[in-house]
Amino acid sequence: MTHHIDPAADIAETVLLPGDPLRAKWAAETFLDGAVQVNGIRGMLGFTGSWRGQKVTIQGTGMGMPSTSIYVNELIRLGAKTLIRIGSAGGMQPNVKVRDLVLAMSACHAGWPSATIFRELHFAPTADFGLLRAAAALAPEAHVGQIYSSDTFYDERADLGEQMRRHGVLAVEMEAAELYALAARHGCRALAVLTVSDHLLTDESLPPEDRERSFARMVEVALGAAFA
Repeated sequence: MTHHIDPAADIAETVLLPGDPLRAKWAAETFLDGAVQVNGIRGMLGFTGSWRGQKVTIQGTGMGMPSTSIYVNELIRLGAKTLIRIGSAGGMQPNVKVRDLVLAMSACHAGWPSATIFRELHFAPTADFGLLRAAAALAPEAHVGQIYSSDTFYDERADLGEQMRRHGVLAVEMEAAELYALAARHGCRALAVLTVSDHLLTDESLPPEDRERSFARMVEVALGAAFA
């Protein structure tokens, strides 16, 4: 079987999961002490170091649920127990602004890799309550609620977006639903801590030069929640 993470990689029980491998590098260099690259297969960078004396891995997953499923499955096999997505999202409600944090209590989807297991069952992917509660305590300003995980970046279904807004879906991203299902399947903890980088109603977008500064809060909350 092809490995996407080096089987000999030193993987911590706590793993942060950005989609972008370069964001994994930035987060490791910014937040971890003694960070060492532990994976580089197919350019999907992973690093292990420590945060306040606690061992942490930060591993890129790529874009979309199929790619995330590959990396999360392999991370769990290598010993990961707590998996927290740190990523960007598109705001879907008027009160969810660019730069805001969103904590994904649950994640709806229109299709996902786990469909092959659940078949006719409509499984509801949800976050670990302990992680969610800890993150909400650390970030009382964050929006907490349901998000939408989509494997279609250039979505042309305006009617679907309207229905999700009507039902209070806060934001859209591309990975959390499958992450939550895999964590449930393997007895792990999972959470998605997201930064709103774009808005579907206003077309506002976070300037590239502001992204790292805005994303730092997201990483701080994820690390704090992991070890609360």
